[in-house]
Amino acid sequence: MCARLNQEVTWTVYIVVSWTKLLPSQNGDMVAAWVPAPLSSNAWAYPMRVLQVVGNTTARSDPAGFVVQWLAELARRHRPGRGAPPPRRSPAWDGESFAAMHPNEAIPFNRPTSVASERAYMSDAIAYGRISGDGAFTRKCHDFFERTLGVPKALLTTSCTHALEMSALLLGVEPGDEVIVPSFTFVATANAFALRGARIVFADIRPDTLNIDERALELLVTPRTRALVAVHYAGVGCEMDSIVATAQKHGIAVVEDNAHGLFGRYHGRYLGTFGAFATQSFHETKNVTCGEGGALLINDRGYIEQAEIVREKGTNRSRYFRGEIDKYTWVALGSSYLPSDMLAAFLWAQLEAYESIQQRREALWNHYAEGLADWAKQVGVGLPYVPPYCEQPYHMFYLMLPDVQSRQALISHLKNAGITATFHYIPLHSSEMGQRLGGRTGDCPVAESVSERLLRLPFYTGMTPSDQDRVIESVSAFRPTRLGVTDC
Repeated sequence: MCARLNQEVTWTVYIVVSWTKLLPSQNGDMVAAWVPAPLSSNAWAYPMRVLQVVGNTTARSDPAGFVVQWLAELARRHRPGRGAPPPRRSPAWDGESFAAMHPNEAIPFNRPTSVASERAYMSDAIAYGRISGDGAFTRKCHDFFERTLGVPKALLTTSCTHALEMSALLLGVEPGDEVIVPSFTFVATANAFALRGARIVFADIRPDTLNIDERALELLVTPRTRALVAVHYAGVGCEMDSIVATAQKHGIAVVEDNAHGLFGRYHGRYLGTFGAFATQSFHETKNVTCGEGGALLINDRGYIEQAEIVREKGTNRSRYFRGEIDKYTWVALGSSYLPSDMLAAFLWAQLEAYESIQQRREALWNHYAEGLADWAKQVGVGLPYVPPYCEQPYHMFYLMLPDVQSRQALISHLKNAGITATFHYIPLHSSEMGQRLGGRTGDCPVAESVSERLLRLPFYTGMTPSDQDRVIESVSAFRPTRLGVTDC
């Protein structure tokens, strides 16, 4: 205890002196950026707390008095009987422990997986004294994406949907503009641009990767086209060389909806690094998660300052916190897209373990592919296709049944075995809203066919080998027929 108290006293004096003597015009957030990464141990919790508190006016105007007050607080905190925080556990997959405790439970489609350090980091966030947006853990996540992916700027958002909405605002999308999106995607891909008044142009998909069909884009581009959204379905890269070439030829922006594709690559280059912007999702179904969350990756440096404004409710608050201006104000359109630092703390725990998560998911995906290969060949069911120049992040595993009747029969067959499997997107062009925007059934025949036949199997990081074998065994017992009548 004495050694720890001595260490904290040293930190207090050092940081206050550095603050008041060397950085008198800046604020705590700027000094906090000095703390080296990775900020992953409890040893950093105290100095971070000092960095956040020391920016107040008392510390600036009366540093000696501030030190005295803080030392008194240290004495109170280190009174006898006050124990040290518990050590962090090594990463563990909570899905395994759940399955062990509930061996007869149904197998869900997804189960969020913890790596064991989320609670500790969330406790740290509380200890740092700031749980609103852009705290210490948010900065750590930003730094991770910028270093790992090599993007100029990363900004956490409250969802991938909101990151897409930010893209629309940053591009200045307005009524009269057109935005090309694949019809086989989540509604947010189109909604973000429709909210700005854009006309949504629905594109069909390739029958192999289920990504937007780059060969059809030239016919969809008009003088009003403002942007093109490439969705990397299941984390398998779109044909970005062709897509970027088409966009550059016509002077339109590319936005990558990379909700499925974090850590995936196309010709050796990370997905999310091709377009002006890319969006990420950390929903509970994703490889790394914080329950609800997202990120905007900015590859065009010219948008960075404006992105900070849009994300901060249309204000220049980020510049204020960096000490670049003495007050902030409303300067442009924007909204509140900052996630709590509690969510960022949860996400940071997952990012620290991302290599283990990816390895685990790769093993699960390969086990499905190997275990179902013979059955799929015998009964004429398609398995996921990954081009040799693409490196997938193992986000999902799906089956392509011969027809909708077989797909629905397999869903029922698995349900009876206590296994939850599900379909995926309804093509946007044929949806109620899509038809109000001009879509018509028959516009995107590949998307319509795929939507009726695709089935996703349970797939999550904590899935146990025994549960996966149970799924493989149940699927392998299913026999579709051309008329949709099954023989199980």
